[in-house]
Amino acid sequence: MASTGTPSPVSDELRLPKTLHRGRGSAVNPAGRYEKTQNICFDDNWDSLNTLAPLNTSVTSEKARSVIIRNDSPDIPFDRSINPYRGCEHGCTYCFARPSHAYIGLSAGLDFETRLYSKDNCADVLERELSSPSYKPRTIAIGTNTDPYQPIEREREVMRNVLRVLERYQHPVTIVTKSSLILRDLDILEKLAENNLVKVALSVTTLDHRVSRSMEPRASSPKRRLEAIRSLTTAGVQTAVMVAPVIPGLTDHEIERILEEAKLAGASEASYILLRLPKEVAPLFKEWLLRDHPGKYRHVLSLIRSMRNGKDYDFQWNKRFLGEGPYAQQLEKRFSLACKRLKIGSRSQNLTSNHFISPQKGGVQLSLL
Repeated sequence: MASTGTPSPVSDELRLPKTLHRGRGSAVNPAGRYEKTQNICFDDNWDSLNTLAPLNTSVTSEKARSVIIRNDSPDIPFDRSINPYRGCEHGCTYCFARPSHAYIGLSAGLDFETRLYSKDNCADVLERELSSPSYKPRTIAIGTNTDPYQPIEREREVMRNVLRVLERYQHPVTIVTKSSLILRDLDILEKLAENNLVKVALSVTTLDHRVSRSMEPRASSPKRRLEAIRSLTTAGVQTAVMVAPVIPGLTDHEIERILEEAKLAGASEASYILLRLPKEVAPLFKEWLLRDHPGKYRHVLSLIRSMRNGKDYDFQWNKRFLGEGPYAQQLEKRFSLACKRLKIGSRSQNLTSNHFISPQKGGVQLSLL
């Protein structure tokens, strides 16, 4: 491992490290963009070290001072969200949230999927924020950054406690996840659904189990996600499928089939998002692509850049999710035609805020001790 004061960009001639952690999406752990030094992996030809021992997950309890995050982005259909966890053990190689770890001095690589932070007091803080006299209820989105049903949720139950608060005060919520663990909370979701207070979207990237296991190593299998859609729909919960992200040249040929399978499972709505590679995500995704699909490396990147104004990523409003150019237009047309044929809605049905009950805590100030 070498150290230098400036980051080394990933090129098409990237030489891959042979030391990999099984069950993890990233093979490297570059320092965050704000750090003074950068670590660079190199192959020392010690073939006996091809695979390292399993890298354990560490979870740090974090006391949140506030949990409802506001945004005014013109291309996002919600203005508030909650992130119960920092980092995500699913380890999706393409995750656009990876750069957020740089803000706490950690890497967007292995750190993001192994050094996690749990907001254990999330439900209590949420109840306090809902009790503010100035609070106006509108749908809260959960799962828009890191997955609220990642593996550590089985023990921490932060998301379940948040749902209990939302159900108690009849507050609308949308949930995005890649995990069938959401079925554990079906009892709460059913109660919310009775008053049109919840919608769940299962993200399905591919139906190929091998690709999914490599690209999303600790997320539920595609089959289990489809089964979750079926179970949620049967229970009366509004359920959608997100074909996300669409990776041109690798998974885009599956758009129609994913929609067909989701429709059979009961999904009533669908959406898609083009692969996003902001900041530190681009070199991490390229490293995975070259390691797992070397023959498609240049083709995939060429298609991505054709939809991103010649770059790996374009963050402009109303372009970052779907891209632009002929290939992007073709994807959008294919998606809309498939939805029309399958009679799957592309627009979200609004949840209601009419049943909201304000907690009787009237903005109680937190103790300083």
